[in-house]
Amino acid sequence: MNTYSLGLDFGSDSVRALLVNTATGEELATSVHYYKRWKTGMYCDPSKNRFRQHPLDYIEGIEATIKEIVAQVGPKIADNIVGIGVDTTGSTPVAVDATGTPLALLQEFEENPNAMFVLWKDHTGIKEAEEINALCSEWEVDYSKYEGGIYSSEWFWSKILHVSRQDEKVLKAAYSWVEHCDWVPFLLTGGSDVSNMKRSRCAAGHKALWHPEFDGLPPNDFFVALDPVLDGLRDRLFSQTYTSDELAGTISQEWADKLGLPNDVKVAVGAFDAHMGAVGAKTEPYFLTKIMGTSTCDILVAPMEGEEKLVKGICGQVNGSVIPGMLGLEAGQSAFGDIYAWFERVLAWPIRELLNSSNLIDKSTKEKLIEEAMDKLIPELSKAAAREPIGASGELALDWMNGRRTPDANQNLKGVIAGINLGSDSPKIFRALVEASCFGAKKIVDRFLSEGIPIKGVIALGGVAKKSPFIMQMMADVLNMPIKVVSSEQACALGAAIFGAVAAKTYDNVPDAMVQMGSAFSSVYEPNQEDVGEYDKIYQRYNELCETMEAHIMNEVRTDG
Repeated sequence: MNTYSLGLDFGSDSVRALLVNTATGEELATSVHYYKRWKTGMYCDPSKNRFRQHPLDYIEGIEATIKEIVAQVGPKIADNIVGIGVDTTGSTPVAVDATGTPLALLQEFEENPNAMFVLWKDHTGIKEAEEINALCSEWEVDYSKYEGGIYSSEWFWSKILHVSRQDEKVLKAAYSWVEHCDWVPFLLTGGSDVSNMKRSRCAAGHKALWHPEFDGLPPNDFFVALDPVLDGLRDRLFSQTYTSDELAGTISQEWADKLGLPNDVKVAVGAFDAHMGAVGAKTEPYFLTKIMGTSTCDILVAPMEGEEKLVKGICGQVNGSVIPGMLGLEAGQSAFGDIYAWFERVLAWPIRELLNSSNLIDKSTKEKLIEEAMDKLIPELSKAAAREPIGASGELALDWMNGRRTPDANQNLKGVIAGINLGSDSPKIFRALVEASCFGAKKIVDRFLSEGIPIKGVIALGGVAKKSPFIMQMMADVLNMPIKVVSSEQACALGAAIFGAVAAKTYDNVPDAMVQMGSAFSSVYEPNQEDVGEYDKIYQRYNELCETMEAHIMNEVRTDG
């Protein structure tokens, strides 16, 4: 009898559920739920880099997506679901009470953004990240050395410290803090004591300064030296972590009844979306797996052989964060698809405003015209930009619209568009933005190579990889490497389903499960050698602009500070 596994993939805007045949990897059903509160911008302030998500958006998403899948496949298949895997964005922590309940689910805090999940892209903790880096550099042990040597405002402790300083009520009510990827399995298994929550090796190692060399987290006196508001928190967190092939628990009767699932479904320990996406993509040692969405995460796995090589300026290296028993290395860009979405919003403003104010057409026609224009905007821009000669117009951009993740995290940095003249039009500027995002990807590849980490090939997944041949061909040309695109539309959820199957003991290990359940490839982009050299010339200009603008921006930061 066939058995099935569910993958839950919590992204920035929505949660996706995917049902997979554990024997063949066949994707039987999928469902997507867009976060209701997030969609309207509730609890966020982009001008202040504050991005918060209410736990109810996640809870409603779990219920809506899994119920829809159960309805799609019927009880005969649903009754043979054996496992659930969970991936989320990260670092996305939340303050909880001793039962592991997010404070925002308590009446006193239900409208308080500081009591909600602090999304990965929230950069309100820039100052706190700088303080963590300063303390790590002068402490007897550099606790950031396995996280690239530079701690980011996107990560666990920066966010905790910022919220703790900003909101005394949350500080007093917070018994502990948990990652989104740890909380969802805890929720589904009916957890009621946060001290029993199984914490993700992936999240802890890449974002929370956890490492076996330190016997877990840094000691309490390190955090007290950072700020006394953190005194005692370490002891209410964790020392042990778990890889995602391990069991978080069995689904609770309450959730089984609510979702229409068997009461013996096994729930795997959670992890971050990109790391599980690499598993869904059947990653191989020294292949760079690029998860290309609103941002990018670049994942590479390497055998644990000999002395571990520390790679500077990345998002950490953790044994078992991707495939148990292998070293997982993470890098990425803070904005990728978000850059294109930003430019789309800039161009869309007159379309929406002028059409909506027109008296020449009725409301229904206005809405249809706006919808048609928005659907065609980026595809038509891509076609026009592709016709532009490489570097002919002189526009040059930097991909720092949301700061820089890697190499060498710096969330103070801002995006730049230079070289504009009176001939600069929308396609030319769009082309410069795409070039910038590809050059940012090349900086990451160059860092791995310069640190002695070989890259045998590139695997791509995510919305951009599936939908934009223009961007993918440019990426192959800039990197001068073939790029294999994963067939699955839901590779992260597929990776989560693979871990769900392993946790349910359908497979003995992750590599065996990957072979049977992982995705095939839909296409390969080969570099056009005629264009490689032309992009190299622009890349040199990009690097020069990076140096100039980083010096300028950081001088302004120091002056303002």
